[in-house]
Amino acid sequence: MRCVIQRVARASVDVAGETVGKIENGFLVLVGAEDGDTESDARYCADKIAGLRVFEDANDRMNLSLADVGGSVLLVSQFTLLADARHGRRPDFIRAAKPEVAEPLCEAVKAMLEQRGLHVETGRFRTHMEVSLLNDGPVTILLDSRKTF
Repeated sequence: MRCVIQRVARASVDVAGETVGKIENGFLVLVGAEDGDTESDARYCADKIAGLRVFEDANDRMNLSLADVGGSVLLVSQFTLLADARHGRRPDFIRAAKPEVAEPLCEAVKAMLEQRGLHVETGRFRTHMEVSLLNDGPVTILLDSRKTF
């Protein structure tokens, strides 16, 4: 699984003019499932997202996690994170998991974050989404569950 985590002051996602997810202070997480990913990949991502210490403490050091600051997560599926653009000008998405595999994995990440006491909002799987955010920092972290060491 690949995740792009952005620390945000606020973020929202709209589908067909309706706001379906909205948070203040926390992470906007774009998540893409790769062919062959399993629940262990979802767990790796959820653990990292919940544990990242990228919020400032009293000494202005990035030392606090989402739970420490009462932050939320806006989780948005994005298969294009698996794009391979090495050849030609049109990206290849062959490594992206099929929707029937990817959707349950995204739901698993959501459930695992909620089990850790975090508030999680989502986009809507397999729809055209308009995502808005105010990046705070900016702070952007890339995760790949297949690159653990």
